[in-house]
Formats: sequence, C-alpha cells, structure tokens
Amino acid sequence: MDRLIQANGQPHYGIFADAPRLINYRDFDFRSAMGRRLGALAKWRRFHQFQYFGLLSDELIGGCALANLSLAGVGFVYLFHPASGRMIERQFKLPLGLGTHFSQQPQSGVCELRSAGNLLRFDNSEAPREKRLLVELDDGTRIDACFSEEQPSFQPMCLATQAGVNGWVYAQKVAGVRCRGQVISSLGEFDLTAIDAFAHHDWSAGFMRPETHWNWACLSGQAGGLRVGLNLSCGVNETSFTENCFWLDGKLIKVDTVRFAFDRDQPLQPWQIDSHDGQVQLRFKARGVHQEHINLGLLASNFKQIFGQFSGVLRPPGRPALTIDNLWGFVEDQYVKW
Repeated sequence: MDRLIQANGQPHYGIFADAPRLINYRDFDFRSAMGRRLGALAKWRRFHQFQYFGLLSDELIGGCALANLSLAGVGFVYLFHPASGRMIERQFKLPLGLGTHFSQQPQSGVCELRSAGNLLRFDNSEAPREKRLLVELDDGTRIDACFSEEQPSFQPMCLATQAGVNGWVYAQKVAGVRCRGQVISSLGEFDLTAIDAFAHHDWSAGFMRPETHWNWACLSGQAGGLRVGLNLSCGVNETSFTENCFWLDGKLIKVDTVRFAFDRDQPLQPWQIDSHDGQVQLRFKARGVHQEHINLGLLASNFKQIFGQFSGVLRPPGRPALTIDNLWGFVEDQYVKW
C-alpha cells in the first residue's frame, strides 16, 4: 500500500501484511462529531504520533519514546540494570515540538528530538529493513541499538482502526527480534549482541481519541528454542480489529481480546493477563517503573511503564503449548488527554 488515506479522504482499515509507505494524514477528510468539515489547523492539533524502542535482556533493560503531541514534543529514555537494581532516566518536554522532527513514513525516515546537548533519534531504513535507536545525552550516556526485520523473515503487526467518532489510528508493532549495538552509561558498557538482547518497536500515528486510556503488554526473548515476542493491549486499537498477537520465530499469531487484572493503586504488585480465546495466560512480576504525571489543562498524562518478568503459557493453534519462564517485558497503565 502506497498511502494510508484513500482518494475519498478515508483510511484503509484492517490488518495489513506490510506497512503503508506514507501516513498521508493531511489528505484525511476530517470532520467534527456533527459532520462539519475541519481544516488544516484542526488536523495539526489533533494528529499525534509516537515511536517507542524497548531493549530487553537479563543484563540490561531500556526504553526510549518520542512523541509529537502538536502542542508539545516529548521524549523519555531510561536504562535499568537488574543485577544492581540501579536505574537512570531522563525526560524532555519541548513546547510546540520545537527541536523535534517527525517522518510520516513508518518504514523509512527519521524522528528525532534535540534539546541542548541531548539527542533522541529513531532512524528507520527500508533497504535493508532495519530500525535504529540513537541516544546521546549530555552526561555521556550513549545508546546505539539496531534490529532487522529480515532474520530471516518477520511479520510485523500493521493495522488501522477507527478511534472515537471521527478519528483513526495506524499502529505498527514488532517484538521478539534480536538486537545489536552498544550501550555506554554510568551503569556500565554493554555489547547488545553479547548479552543476547531483544527489541520491541512501536510506530503509531493518527487522530487518536482526545481523552483515552489503555493497558499494554509486551515481551521479547527466547523460550523452548524459539524467538518469542508478544504485544497485547486493552482500551485502544480495538474498533473492529485489535493489535493483539504473539510471534514465534517471526511468524505472527493473532490473539483475541485480552483482560488486564491488576491493582491500579499498587501497580508494582503482580499483574494477570489473559486472552479471551485462551491462547495467552501470563503473570507479570514488576522489577521497576518509569512514570510521568502531567496536568497542564489541555494536556494531561498519568503514565506508568513497568518493566519486569512474565511467566505462564502461550497456546498457539495446532502447536504444543509454550511455557514462558521469567521472560523480560513491559506493561503500561496510561491515561492521556491531548
């Protein structure tokens, strides 16, 4: 598919075998809830975009995100060292996105944030098909991480769904891929290949609900001699289609709707995550959290990204059940108004 928005101003909806070349959101026939056609200013205000890159291994956990919220550009990065329990993290908020740049091509182009002596950069390449994260912080922290979707082949989860009465979301998810590169920080120096690191990647954009909430879960690693990845959500991207799936050696296996059971007042207590079709039964034990709390009136966020370990079982159709034993991953509990 060349462009997500069709000639009639409406998106292609569904689950796709591959990503659109361009998220041409300016061609969307954007209407108010009462049907009035809205112009360029409204499209700028309501179009949001974000990208996330997660690193997972027994020796190092990391997460980095960059988002265009129209009124602000925001980003964060953190690293966690399981052996010592030490963590470093940074957050950035730039009014009107000054100092940021965002490509609307999921498979190619650059999204980045520059603030003083700090850089967060996502560099996506179509040939070869790779995703790269580069972080350079003024304290000397450096992350240069990359993964390929050709190892030997990988099926990303690419979908577009309706969002609310007048919006849509395009989301593209990858998990269960090996990661290479290097991390230099006060936690130590790490060769990502040597520590057998895995990656998760999320590229999302669209006219999302102006006030929304979601839970999300992801894991990546090796189990039963297979490369395993998982991506589940509840509360977002569930109109006609869902992003729920897991991967075994790069093969995508679709999953039905899921239920997240946890204590919102004590999110570091265990979570239980089950799918309606019985393919997923997982328990998550937290090891740490990155969180943000923002309330600026027009913009608000109550965000908790928790990293820890999953145990349980995956039941792919027509194959033996796969035991998951303390594989690293993430869960989220997020409320946002944007």
